[in-house]
Amino acid sequence: MKFQTIACAVAIATGGFFFTHVVNDAIAANSNEVVSKAIQPSQEQALVSRQLATLVDRQHYLNMRLDAQTSQRIFDFYIDSLDPEHSLFLAPEVENYKKRYGANFGANLKAGNLSGPYEMHAQYQQRLHQFYNYMLNELKKPQNLNQPNVYIETDREKAPFFKTEAEQRAHWSKMLVSQLINLTISKEEELAKQKALKANPELANGQDLTGPEDLTPAQTLTKRYTRQLERLSRVKSDDVLDKTLNAMMLTYDPHSNYFPPVDAMELNRQTTLQLEGVGVSIRPERGNEDYTKIETIVEGGPASKSGQVKSGDRIIGVAQDGEQMVDVIGWPSNEIVGLIRGKRGTKVTLRLLGAGAAMGQARNVTITRDVIQEEDAGVRTRVVDIQRDGKKYQYGVIEIPSFYLNYRARRAGTDYRSVSEDTNKALKELAAKNVAGIIVDLRNNPGGSLEEVARMLGQVIKSGPVVQIRDGNGNVSVFEDDDGGAQTYAGPLAVMVNLASASASEIYSAAIQDYERGIVIGSTTTGKGTAQVQLDSLAHGQATLTQRKFYRVTGGSTQNKGVVPDIKLVDIYNEEFGERKAKNALQWDTIPTAPFKREGAVQKYVPELAKLSQQRVTLDSQFKYLEQRKAVMKKAEEEKRQVLDLQQRKAELIAMEQKTLDAENTRRAATGLKPYPNWESYQASLDALIETRAKMKAKERPALPEEEAFVIEAANVLLDYAKLQAKP
Repeated sequence: MKFQTIACAVAIATGGFFFTHVVNDAIAANSNEVVSKAIQPSQEQALVSRQLATLVDRQHYLNMRLDAQTSQRIFDFYIDSLDPEHSLFLAPEVENYKKRYGANFGANLKAGNLSGPYEMHAQYQQRLHQFYNYMLNELKKPQNLNQPNVYIETDREKAPFFKTEAEQRAHWSKMLVSQLINLTISKEEELAKQKALKANPELANGQDLTGPEDLTPAQTLTKRYTRQLERLSRVKSDDVLDKTLNAMMLTYDPHSNYFPPVDAMELNRQTTLQLEGVGVSIRPERGNEDYTKIETIVEGGPASKSGQVKSGDRIIGVAQDGEQMVDVIGWPSNEIVGLIRGKRGTKVTLRLLGAGAAMGQARNVTITRDVIQEEDAGVRTRVVDIQRDGKKYQYGVIEIPSFYLNYRARRAGTDYRSVSEDTNKALKELAAKNVAGIIVDLRNNPGGSLEEVARMLGQVIKSGPVVQIRDGNGNVSVFEDDDGGAQTYAGPLAVMVNLASASASEIYSAAIQDYERGIVIGSTTTGKGTAQVQLDSLAHGQATLTQRKFYRVTGGSTQNKGVVPDIKLVDIYNEEFGERKAKNALQWDTIPTAPFKREGAVQKYVPELAKLSQQRVTLDSQFKYLEQRKAVMKKAEEEKRQVLDLQQRKAELIAMEQKTLDAENTRRAATGLKPYPNWESYQASLDALIETRAKMKAKERPALPEEEAFVIEAANVLLDYAKLQAKP
């Protein structure tokens, strides 16, 4: 997965089953004549195909040759990446392509011959075109939303491709009915929510919670599919190349990826905490998703300095320096971001429309792009208080969103920011406050620089190895804490992790656990125990290639299994997320232990600590809420089909919503808050909360009570640990 976006749902949505493909490719017809006019690869794209195919064949950790057998797997992966629900291609078409390209897919990529995947992609586009036109035509006809004994499969990943157009069209018809049912329910709930807001304006908390456009379900789908058809015309050759090369890379493992130039910029941004742009955050406008509005403006950024850009402005056009204005009404936010970002020193012109202004009042603002440091994305510290036995105890919290390092700036010899330096300062600041212990929060941390991990571990342990690394040839190297025994912080320590803690986060938490330097608290981590090299000198775009595997100092890999916490708390994530469910993930194994000396004696206290924690968690209203929410979500996820009957679907949804509302109201009652009278009031209040938090800077955004419960429990565990140690 190239970019994992992770969120814990706090309410059940009514969107239900929808056509899941991201439409970002080109229109083409099935005839040879039209296919020949479709998007063609450039010389640079053919060259990068040769480069990457040679690299995976010779330098990937698996040492898996790019032979006929591997080619067949790449072919299957490519088809599935285009049509994951097996609802576009027909079985005979897939078999034909497999005969023609399956066995030589890899050889062709190694030769820079992209004709096969580009041809398949062209037909994929043609079929998408057919799909949208079919749906638009069917929307002109009355649809039966009351079919009590008719179901649609909602998970067709492993289902066979349809053999005939008739079977395919029948499935499309079911999709349409299912979507209309979902939209009908959504519209009814939105009207009820707006009614609740009118009756009680305080639910909005001062936010503009204007409802969506007043469209019928059929009108909404018509607009949606028309927009998707328009998007088909904007596809570039890079979009096809992205699908093609990632089919090859992902056949080897989930973390070998190709990034076209636009995505490469995002990759660099994530690792350096800086981007080159104008300094605004954008998102679709509430009530009309055709418009994208400016949510926040980075202080001191180019947009802020211009004095002409305001929060709430809608972006209706974007023009590169010296080029024509591109109308972006109806474009998704990520595509608009791609147009706005660019190299430092270049100019971009935004056509802006103020909130509530008429189209004739639109204005053009030209801004020079610059480097923008994402200060909010770095290390953050705070102090939490807990009351126990009539006493107050203070614990420091260090939130680490990623293991960032601006390696380009370091290479250039200029000032740069790194997570180890920021964490070192944070440890010193908290220690100076005489906190009773420090909690390192690595929840949702996707990883980053291995070098930074070693430095950060050196800040809390005396000395010794921190991680073992094995390459594809079996050679093992050891990363050591080489700071000469220096230790910034030697006090009580806890590390918080969850299923979204990956890679470098797992190395850090595993070392803390193995040295018994601290207590690991939360849920089992992702299990990404592999290391990638970043290939940033390719002919076109960038790539990551898995070449090494991580092992704990005790010899066990962090791959696949992840790090199992000492103190387990509720896992709020979908079980399908994580390395253990990823396709083609490398397996767990072991190597010999690296000589090291434990610095604590945590493990002998773990059973008692777990017992005490469970006693608290069982009684805690926030954890009760999370457990109930998890049960509701799990039941929803287990449903693999949906009935095509409006009343039955509505009844199923109402039952699920009631369980969610009951969980929320139980929590509110336990914390002294007034319960919500109905689902609509709850949803309106939730929308207001989301709007309020979206307008805050990250460092100013308070933790949600259900999130803070984990931090408070971690502090209580540290206090338990101190008390157990103090016993004679």
